[in-house]
Amino acid sequence: MSEFLPKEVRQGLEMARKRALRKASRLRVHTDDEIFPILRYWDDGFALDPANAPHLRGHVDIYDGSRHLYQCLIVASDLEGPEMKYEFKRSTSAVDAVPLDYERAADAPVALIGRS
Repeated sequence: MSEFLPKEVRQGLEMARKRALRKASRLRVHTDDEIFPILRYWDDGFALDPANAPHLRGHVDIYDGSRHLYQCLIVASDLEGPEMKYEFKRSTSAVDAVPLDYERAADAPVALIGRS
């Protein structure tokens, strides 16, 4: 059906689709000094708008709003239609606390109260 539409209408529909995907997804890719909105995300990778994203590769961080989700190593996979696809070489969940090297007892105190 899209082959029957004028070129301007098809471009307008594509721009509206990209805008809707950007609004629906809060996911962002953070490189050293740049931030790119993720259009689609799946287990093995994600897709960005090729007009805004360069040929990324290496270490990136993935955020959902302000919450840090993953630290990843990525490689640009291919340009497929209106999306640039990237694949994970490694994806590690980001944690808020340092991992413990000992077992914490279930009834351990949270803090010590000092004497006054």
